Amino acid sequence: MPLRRNTWDRVRGYIGEYGLIAVLLIMPVVYGIQDLSDDGSLARLGNNIVDGLSNGAIWALVALGYTLVYGIIELINFAHGEVFMIGSLVSAGFFGTIGLTAASGVGGLVLGLLVTLILAMLASGALNVMIERVAYRPLRNAPKLAPLITAIGFSFILQNVGILWISGSPRGIPDLIRAQKELFNIAGVSISQGDVLAIAAAVPLVFLLTTFISQSRLGRAMRATAQDPEAARLMGINVDTTISLTFLLGGIMAGAAGLIYALYQTTIWFLQGFQAGLIAFTAAVMGGIGNLWGAVLGGVIIGIIQQISDNRIGGQWTPAIVFAYLVLVMVFRPQGLLGEQTREAG
Repeated sequence: MPLRRNTWDRVRGYIGEYGLIAVLLIMPVVYGIQDLSDDGSLARLGNNIVDGLSNGAIWALVALGYTLVYGIIELINFAHGEVFMIGSLVSAGFFGTIGLTAASGVGGLVLGLLVTLILAMLASGALNVMIERVAYRPLRNAPKLAPLITAIGFSFILQNVGILWISGSPRGIPDLIRAQKELFNIAGVSISQGDVLAIAAAVPLVFLLTTFISQSRLGRAMRATAQDPEAARLMGINVDTTISLTFLLGGIMAGAAGLIYALYQTTIWFLQGFQAGLIAFTAAVMGGIGNLWGAVLGGVIIGIIQQISDNRIGGQWTPAIVFAYLVLVMVFRPQGLLGEQTREAG
């Protein structure tokens, strides 16, 4: 029995070190070969990957909020998906308030979207800080199950806020950026305006966040708190303020993702936060929860898997395929693709 267990551990370690990349590439490689055989080109696969990158950029921004909070206080903030949903609702409401339309002109559209982005980020950030202050901080020293159940409770509360705000049915919003309009075409791979928006907005935000955490004084306080809260407190760091800052940053990322999602999908719904939250949490775990770049990598991978599955197999199978990939990653590399950066790992 011990020999069999040791053999399995060695096999799992080998696959976790070298084989997961091959596993993750199975779908693109198989369908790439099929496209070359059927069509003589990789244009269809290229379009799948471009669409996957666009969706993955949105999931990555939401996943950053999960991984930030877990890295600091080791809590899965299940209300985070609904914070993302509120970001979309705030954005759509602001569009209507200021009368922003696709005919507003380039200058008016850019200015209006920039103001909307700032408003959505601030609203979602403030909401996330409020949730931490009201629901999580009083339970800081309670058993782990108490804040977890509280997070689920806040998730349902915010879903009902969404129902009161826009009713229970999906609501279309103006296609301000003509998201599906082709911007250019490379060897049969279509790049739409929505694709460019999603990636061009997400990439700077990710780099700004990682730079802030790695180089700023507050970022160093966050990393110290994540490593050892009590030692950080003894060194003069205000742990409560640092945790609030973490929730603020996570909410800001979710608010930005909410605006991008609304513009890209041109539809908002009170349940979009539950769906996006589940996907983003999966991305954070797959990449290595607690690791910022792991969350980004997980979001991109899941976005590509979803698009290939939706286009080739059928949307009804997509959740099963995504979670099958997650199970494989967890079995052979429990710490995630890039490893976790949490107190347990230290």
